[in-house]
Amino acid sequence: MEKVYENALSHRLRKQGLEIKQQHAVQVKDEDGTVLGDFYADLLVENLLVVELKSAKTLAEEHVAQLLGYLKSAGLEHGLLINFGSYKFQIKKYVKSGSPNITLADLLPMMSVGFFVFSAFFCGQFI
Repeated sequence: MEKVYENALSHRLRKQGLEIKQQHAVQVKDEDGTVLGDFYADLLVENLLVVELKSAKTLAEEHVAQLLGYLKSAGLEHGLLINFGSYKFQIKKYVKSGSPNITLADLLPMMSVGFFVFSAFFCGQFI
């Protein structure tokens, strides 16, 4: 189910004019710069926001840890964790501390993603 939600959300966000990368490879490096491998974030929005989608009964600590790992590895500050599998729609935004010089213009696409996902899901627009 996650892939269907990923494709639907990507399609809708692209229609809104946002740049979306699906299954975006995020390099993981050791402290000395050695490449250890790649994570694959579900969505990267406007090269600013990592969106991780879940289809689980509830969000768990490992889901949060996964998203925070992506943010750290990608050197990004903002992430959304979205769960479509719960009886109650779950969406959580995470911001790493010490966010450098983020402007309102940078945040607008991120704020609209959360609002769009919430409204589209509850209006039955995904399927």
